[in-house]
Amino acid sequence: MIKFFRKIRRNLLSEGKTRKYFKYAIGEIVLVVIGILIALQINNWNENRKSDNILKNYYNQILKDLAKDYNLINEDSYVFQSNIALHKEFVENLPSFESPEAIIINSFKLNTLLPM
Repeated sequence: MIKFFRKIRRNLLSEGKTRKYFKYAIGEIVLVVIGILIALQINNWNENRKSDNILKNYYNQILKDLAKDYNLINEDSYVFQSNIALHKEFVENLPSFESPEAIIINSFKLNTLLPM
């Protein structure tokens, strides 16, 4: 293919048709520029597609992390509510304890029973 175009250029120059040669040269330059622009556009499309995929992955990971955090918060909330209930029960039963030793023993039992 290159030999074919080389022959055309040589024939045009050797026959003294410089005007046709310049038209041919300008046409060839325009085609090369168009090819480069097409290649750049395809590259931009590909880069945009890659960045969109990365963003989608980030969004999906954020959603998964939020779901995990939500579940952990619910679990912690349940634990705290049960701890509050145990402490309320301890405080309500506090007057029924006969001695300070009984209060200390029951508070120790309460602290060992609490889930952390």
